[in-house]
Amino acid sequence: MADLECPECGEDEALDGRPTGVGEVIEITCGTCDRTWERDPAPRCARCDGTDLFAACRAVVERSRGSQLSIVATEVIHLCMSCDEELVGRYRISRSPLMPDELPTT
Repeated sequence: MADLECPECGEDEALDGRPTGVGEVIEITCGTCDRTWERDPAPRCARCDGTDLFAACRAVVERSRGSQLSIVATEVIHLCMSCDEELVGRYRISRSPLMPDELPTT
């Protein structure tokens, strides 16, 4: 479970999850402190908490030789239709993977 930790004790490995039967909501129980909470795994915008998202590809870039950079993979990211409206528009036109915010320098 990526980027998931107990809100009570911070445990990030001894976690057990099971579906609640309500949409995609999962009930998580911490094996360390027995805290239970619900988690909706649907992606949300980190800025506005919105759910109207657009899936786009972003390049994973690494240095290959000297100062040469190479795209070694792509990853799916979710862009907010409100917060990232301009970026979504550019992506829809180009259909090329988005470049990462920071490129490797060393």
